[in-house]
Amino acid sequence: MAAANGQGTPSRPLGGAAVVGARTGSVFAEPAAFRDEPAQMRSGAVGKNGFLRLGFERRGACTVLAELDRRIPCLVQRALYPEAALPDFAWVFMITTTGCVLQGDRLTLKLQLGPGARAHVTTQAATKIHSMDANYAAQTQAIRLEDGAYLEFLPEPLIPHRGARFLSETTIELSETATLLYGEILLPGRKHHRPDECFGAALLQLAMTATRPDGRLLFTERLLLEPARRSLRQTGVMGDFDVLGNAVVLTPPDVAERIEARTEAAVDLADGVACGACRLPNDAGLIFKVLGREAAQVRAAMRRFWAIVRAEATGAPLSAPFFWR
Repeated sequence: MAAANGQGTPSRPLGGAAVVGARTGSVFAEPAAFRDEPAQMRSGAVGKNGFLRLGFERRGACTVLAELDRRIPCLVQRALYPEAALPDFAWVFMITTTGCVLQGDRLTLKLQLGPGARAHVTTQAATKIHSMDANYAAQTQAIRLEDGAYLEFLPEPLIPHRGARFLSETTIELSETATLLYGEILLPGRKHHRPDECFGAALLQLAMTATRPDGRLLFTERLLLEPARRSLRQTGVMGDFDVLGNAVVLTPPDVAERIEARTEAAVDLADGVACGACRLPNDAGLIFKVLGREAAQVRAAMRRFWAIVRAEATGAPLSAPFFWR
């Protein structure tokens, strides 16, 4: 999977994800091979067509969850303020009442931060994508950050089960003075459950596009995995690694420079972990990738990068891990 930096210079980010500088229409189309309807309940039916809209605003010295709209199976209860170093920082946990993603699910998230708002959005648990014998599951996420806003969007890991088919498209619009840390961790499946669960998904497609409010394109990233057609064990893709961590920080250039100066690349084959960061095109920020044999290694590397971003973007340290994480 090749990549480009927006000026036509080829590169290969760690993990094989593609980053391109141009986009026409959607970066993925509906998979033609998986249009059959589930026998149990048609795709997008009531209970399978989830919607969540979150709107954060700065009010005085605090960020509040000012707008909330939801449709099952998506749920959010209330904003929490657990960090002593950032008492204005709103934490919100996204919940799914079904506990997993099933065939035919269509999920939509709209997330907006007003001027100066600061929030951390995550999930209550890992996102498990169950095995599928018909259709597919899809998620659409739209994130918008206004002047001076700061968002950490760090859901728990994605776990695709054997035969899963999952498409995700994320569009981001942010001001030049805003900062977004977007992170995701992709597990190979339930690799300790049975041998064919490891990289046993049928289709995984994760796409992201970022623009300025005036429509200027910053970058597009697309990760396409079809293990049955192309082995992920190839050198330059996953090789001997099992877990992929992907973090994108969109931030002003001076902040990006400080983050990059503190972020070290490392390859430790004995320990089974490799990580590194590089600049995104159009002064958008940085992309940081981690490969590991186990989830704990990737989570630790992602957390170290998160701590650097938090310190450089807000001036506050990252709190010690909470007992629920």
